[in-house]
Amino acid sequence: MSATARILFCGDLVGPAGRRALLRMLPLLRERHDPTFVVVNGENVRRRVRITPRIADELFAAGVDVITLGNHAYRHREIYPYLDDEPRSCGPPTTCAPQPGPRPHDPRRRDGVRLAVINLSGNVFMTAGRSAFAEARHRWSPD
Repeated sequence: MSATARILFCGDLVGPAGRRALLRMLPLLRERHDPTFVVVNGENVRRRVRITPRIADELFAAGVDVITLGNHAYRHREIYPYLDDEPRSCGPPTTCAPQPGPRPHDPRRRDGVRLAVINLSGNVFMTAGRSAFAEARHRWSPD
């Protein structure tokens, strides 16, 4: 018998206003929807172009399970050591150069449910080192 999961995904949190809105609404959303996992895109949460260790810790303390990142998060090297040590962050493997942090296939477990967050950066209007589709096929194909 497999367990049922509810996932609350909050797309791109932008700036302090986006962060405050999530922090204010998350308790209500948790109460109303009882999510098994909360996943948030946080690459633009500080001044619309980055995330800091302090902000990431604040989001995790509020109940966020995984923070996904994109190209903006890697513009500021002060976050690199944090991402290397923080298994709850998830960056795309399709960027031009290897980036810090855990790979997107690191599974999370809760209440008998296993969740793997896959974060891919597309190729339309973006510079990516590898195709998102080829990367997904290569890394997560059942073959």
